[in-house]
Amino acid sequence: QVQLVESGGGLVQAGGSLRLSCAASGRTFSRFAMGWFRQGSGKERDFVAAITWRGGTTYYADSVKGRFTISRDNAKNTVSLQMNSLKPEDTGVYYCAAYRSPWTGPSAQQTDFDSWGQGTQVTVSS
Repeated sequence: QVQLVESGGGLVQAGGSLRLSCAASGRTFSRFAMGWFRQGSGKERDFVAAITWRGGTTYYADSVKGRFTISRDNAKNTVSLQMNSLKPEDTGVYYCAAYRSPWTGPSAQQTDFDSWGQGTQVTVSS
Protein backbone atom coordinates (compact mmCIF):
# COMPACT_ATOMS: atom_id res chain seq x y z
CA GLN A 1 0.00 0.00 0.00
CA VAL A 2 0.88 3.66 -0.22
CA GLN A 3 0.63 6.36 2.41
CA LEU A 4 -1.38 9.40 1.37
CA VAL A 5 -1.65 12.79 3.05
CA GLU A 6 -4.12 15.41 1.83
CA SER A 7 -3.88 19.15 2.36
CA GLY A 8 -5.46 22.35 1.14
CA GLY A 9 -8.97 22.12 2.49
CA GLY A 10 -10.70 25.03 4.16
CA LEU A 11 -13.64 27.40 4.18
CA VAL A 12 -14.51 29.31 1.04
CA GLN A 13 -17.49 31.27 -0.23
CA ALA A 14 -19.61 30.00 -3.05
CA GLY A 15 -17.99 30.83 -6.38
CA GLY A 16 -14.53 30.63 -4.89
CA SER A 17 -11.66 28.23 -5.50
CA LEU A 18 -9.53 25.80 -3.56
CA ARG A 19 -6.66 23.53 -4.51
CA LEU A 20 -6.26 20.21 -2.77
CA SER A 21 -2.99 18.32 -2.78
CA CYS A 22 -2.15 14.75 -1.90
CA ALA A 23 1.40 13.60 -1.15
CA ALA A 24 2.18 9.91 -1.62
CA SER A 25 4.90 7.69 -0.23
CA GLY A 26 5.59 3.99 0.24
CA ARG A 27 5.36 2.54 -3.26
CA THR A 28 6.07 3.60 -6.81
CA PHE A 29 3.52 6.36 -7.18
CA SER A 30 3.92 6.76 -10.91
CA ARG A 31 2.65 3.24 -11.63
CA PHE A 32 -0.77 3.74 -10.09
CA ALA A 33 -3.89 5.62 -11.10
CA MET A 34 -5.19 8.05 -8.48
CA GLY A 35 -8.57 9.36 -7.50
CA TRP A 36 -10.44 11.85 -5.34
CA PHE A 37 -13.62 11.04 -3.49
CA ARG A 38 -15.76 13.11 -1.13
CA GLN A 39 -18.24 12.52 1.64
CA GLY A 40 -20.81 15.06 2.70
CA SER A 41 -22.33 15.03 6.16
CA GLY A 42 -24.73 12.12 6.47
CA LYS A 43 -23.98 10.99 2.93
CA GLU A 44 -22.07 8.18 1.31
CA ARG A 45 -18.61 8.72 -0.05
CA ASP A 46 -18.80 9.50 -3.78
CA PHE A 47 -16.41 9.59 -6.69
CA VAL A 48 -15.17 13.03 -7.72
CA ALA A 49 -12.29 12.61 -10.16
CA ALA A 50 -9.54 10.22 -11.24
CA ILE A 51 -6.43 10.22 -13.37
CA THR A 52 -4.49 7.48 -15.12
CA TRP A 53 -1.01 6.45 -13.99
CA ARG A 54 0.63 8.46 -16.75
CA GLY A 55 -1.70 11.38 -16.26
CA GLY A 56 -2.88 11.38 -19.85
CA THR A 57 -6.56 10.72 -19.18
CA THR A 58 -8.87 12.17 -16.55
CA TYR A 59 -12.36 11.28 -15.39
CA TYR A 60 -14.92 13.38 -13.52
CA ALA A 61 -18.25 13.02 -11.84
CA ASP A 62 -20.94 14.88 -13.77
CA SER A 63 -21.50 17.19 -10.81
CA VAL A 64 -17.96 18.60 -11.00
CA LYS A 65 -17.22 18.39 -14.71
CA GLY A 66 -16.03 21.73 -16.06
CA ARG A 67 -15.30 23.09 -12.58
CA PHE A 68 -12.71 20.68 -11.12
CA THR A 69 -9.39 19.61 -12.60
CA ILE A 70 -7.31 16.67 -11.43
CA SER A 71 -3.60 16.56 -12.18
CA ARG A 72 -0.51 14.71 -11.02
CA ASP A 73 3.22 15.26 -10.82
CA ASN A 74 4.95 11.88 -10.85
CA ALA A 75 8.33 13.47 -10.16
CA LYS A 76 7.00 14.89 -6.89
CA ASN A 77 4.65 12.00 -6.02
CA THR A 78 1.67 14.31 -5.76
CA VAL A 79 -1.84 14.50 -7.13
CA SER A 80 -3.91 17.67 -7.00
CA LEU A 81 -7.51 18.73 -7.38
CA GLN A 82 -8.17 22.29 -8.51
CA MET A 83 -11.71 23.25 -7.58
CA ASN A 84 -13.26 26.35 -9.14
CA SER A 85 -16.75 27.83 -9.01
CA LEU A 86 -17.39 26.02 -5.77
CA LYS A 87 -20.95 25.43 -4.63
CA PRO A 88 -22.34 24.71 -1.16
CA GLU A 89 -23.10 21.17 -2.31
CA ASP A 90 -19.37 20.61 -2.79
CA THR A 91 -18.97 20.70 0.99
CA GLY A 92 -17.55 17.54 2.50
CA VAL A 93 -14.44 15.63 3.44
CA TYR A 94 -12.26 15.02 0.41
CA TYR A 95 -10.17 11.86 0.22
CA CYS A 96 -7.25 11.01 -1.99
CA ALA A 97 -7.01 7.35 -3.02
CA ALA A 98 -4.59 5.09 -4.89
CA TYR A 99 -5.73 2.43 -7.35
CA ARG A 100 -5.08 -1.12 -6.24
CA SER A 101 -3.27 -2.37 -9.38
CA PRO A 102 -0.39 -0.82 -11.32
CA TRP A 103 -0.42 0.13 -14.98
CA THR A 104 -4.21 0.13 -15.21
CA GLY A 105 -7.36 1.95 -14.16
CA PRO A 106 -8.79 4.04 -12.83
CA SER A 107 -12.44 3.45 -12.14
CA ALA A 108 -15.07 5.28 -10.15
CA GLN A 109 -15.50 2.37 -7.74
CA GLN A 110 -14.17 2.84 -4.23
CA THR A 111 -13.46 -0.87 -3.94
CA ASP A 112 -10.89 -0.58 -6.73
CA PHE A 113 -8.75 1.75 -4.58
CA ASP A 114 -6.75 0.19 -1.76
CA SER A 115 -5.02 3.15 -0.11
CA TRP A 116 -6.75 6.21 1.34
CA GLY A 117 -5.68 9.42 2.98
CA GLN A 118 -7.18 10.76 6.19
CA GLY A 119 -9.27 13.34 4.33
CA THR A 120 -9.39 17.12 4.28
CA GLN A 121 -12.48 19.20 5.02
CA VAL A 122 -13.87 21.53 2.39
CA THR A 123 -16.68 23.86 3.42
CA VAL A 124 -18.40 26.12 0.91
CA SER A 125 -20.61 28.81 2.39
CA SER A 126 -23.54 30.30 0.52
